[in-house]
Amino acid sequence: MRKLLATFLLFILVLWTQPVSAQCPCLGRTVVIKAPAVARTSTGELVGVATEFVITVAPGHGYVYVETWPLSQVDMQASARLAAQVAGKVLGVNMSHYDIFIQVLANSSIIGGPSAGGTMTVGIIAALKGWPINPKVMMTGMINPDGTIGPVGGILEKASAAFKAGAKLFLIPEGQEIQYVQITNRSSIGNVVNIVTVTKAVNVSRYAMERWNLKVLPVSSIYQAVYYFTGHSIPQPKPPKNVRVSTSFMKPYALSDYLNTTEYYRRVLTALKHSSVGYETYEVLMSSMKEAYSLLRKANSSLKRGMYYTSLSEDFQARIIIRHVEWFMNVSSPSNVERLVRLAQREVNRSEYYVSSIVKSGIRGVTMLQAVAAAQERVENARQNVKEAWKYYYNGDYWNAVGSAAYAYERAKTAVFWANLGKKFGRGKIIDERLVKTTARNYIDESNLIVTYIESMYGNVLGSGLSDAITRAEQYYEDGKYSAALFTAIEARVRGEVFLDTVGINNLSILKRKMEEMRRGALVSIGIAEEMNVTPILAIAYYEFGQSYALSGNLTDIEMAMVMFQYARETAGLFLTPSPAVVPRVGTSASLPTPQTERKGNTTQGTNQNVPQASLTGETSDIIVLLLVAFLMGLGIGRKL
Repeated sequence: MRKLLATFLLFILVLWTQPVSAQCPCLGRTVVIKAPAVARTSTGELVGVATEFVITVAPGHGYVYVETWPLSQVDMQASARLAAQVAGKVLGVNMSHYDIFIQVLANSSIIGGPSAGGTMTVGIIAALKGWPINPKVMMTGMINPDGTIGPVGGILEKASAAFKAGAKLFLIPEGQEIQYVQITNRSSIGNVVNIVTVTKAVNVSRYAMERWNLKVLPVSSIYQAVYYFTGHSIPQPKPPKNVRVSTSFMKPYALSDYLNTTEYYRRVLTALKHSSVGYETYEVLMSSMKEAYSLLRKANSSLKRGMYYTSLSEDFQARIIIRHVEWFMNVSSPSNVERLVRLAQREVNRSEYYVSSIVKSGIRGVTMLQAVAAAQERVENARQNVKEAWKYYYNGDYWNAVGSAAYAYERAKTAVFWANLGKKFGRGKIIDERLVKTTARNYIDESNLIVTYIESMYGNVLGSGLSDAITRAEQYYEDGKYSAALFTAIEARVRGEVFLDTVGINNLSILKRKMEEMRRGALVSIGIAEEMNVTPILAIAYYEFGQSYALSGNLTDIEMAMVMFQYARETAGLFLTPSPAVVPRVGTSASLPTPQTERKGNTTQGTNQNVPQASLTGETSDIIVLLLVAFLMGLGIGRKL
């Protein structure tokens, strides 16, 4: 008997000391929310498909579990994690006390991806608050970390799916009310077939109302979406008024840099005129110097307009060209080229050592984090160009070898500039590296998800640019440079969002209107950061750079301005959300209220599910186990005595 008791006691102790795993979903509360998706038919056509999200919030430890049936073509895990994070931010809830279980049910294999992020966020919020979901409302849209609703594809197909699922109101991302479709007209005269493809603008709201009597409304934030789904309003932070963005903190650097670069230009121009290079080389180098002069004129103009970061960037571009000319006109043998590449490599190594020493001393505050991230990214960019320089050198391409070396040399110097800027603005508590690491991982996964989603919807329309950016972010992450990984992944995500928001649009006035919306969003984010006594220097710099692109008015520059504004909006709000209030474990006064619903078989019918409520806290369970152990020990001792 003693052996039996000892064995049982050992079993109890082993269970008690095991790592905590996810809680049973039956201890939480479930809501069911429908969302439209798209699937690709055997002929390659996109069609709308209704999906059902069964979302359970249970007491737990911050895990998010996703099951799709059948399997989606694009994974939803990263989007589900982000949805849980945003739900916690919006409600001020510590999500590390809850586990999220998400079942995605569809009649066919959907593309999936980030387009249901907004829907999942609404469902998680509704489950946490105990609010019923209106089954007549459906939505499509990504969820962004700041709670805004991001663009998606396949909106017309999804509207069709919403109608077939019985929806009366369909929510779409703001700015996507007009969709552009390609219509192919075929005509034949004898044996000659004439095919003409035209782009047609479709007003989604008008089309859905006329065809299906389906009301379509644009929403810009999760706050609006929650209201339409539940009828409940969540207090939304008020945007600051009269926000003015200024890079005046860069003015001394911009003035000094312009003067130094101008003097450098004059010195090299004089040297070139007195050099011994041949006519052909002289003409090439002189053409480059004219390009540098044009950039210096732009830098001077930017200075006069108070656009100091833009001026610094234009100086940087001019300086690369000038250094390229200076170095190349002194090249007389391959050994000269090798010496220059090694010189650039030493400069990169010095910069990396300097930036690393600042990181090791601790990153104090969000402003310093942004500056350090910019410094790390520039070091890595410089290092990559040194590698390119060596490739050109070994292939006998000395012109490009010197050019890449010159770029690397100047880029490394800008890394030191940003590192020093970080030191200047560093204040407050040191940011926990684990937080930066986790955030970087989330952004990398989310960016990868968006790229995969775009490729599934539209094919390889973006080339390798975004994939290369994510690869770089992964490499930074593996090397422990989490700040650089984070901001590189943000840039990749932003570029994907801008593509989705502008796909098929060639109308300049429409693009300008979208650009202006993005500019206002960036302005608000910067204003909120400044109200919290944070100077988001990277966001401010990119906001100004976006303005410089917006001034030109051509299509390419407008798209670049959009990327800059979105990047500014995204980076300005990093780590600025007040820490969520610590919520006691379920079972105390802060436990989840029990909603009312119906259940039929194994499928939840209705908006909420009435499930058993967790009756024990983690601490109470521990006490019971201890009492049981004590009782068994006493029983064993009593028998022995």
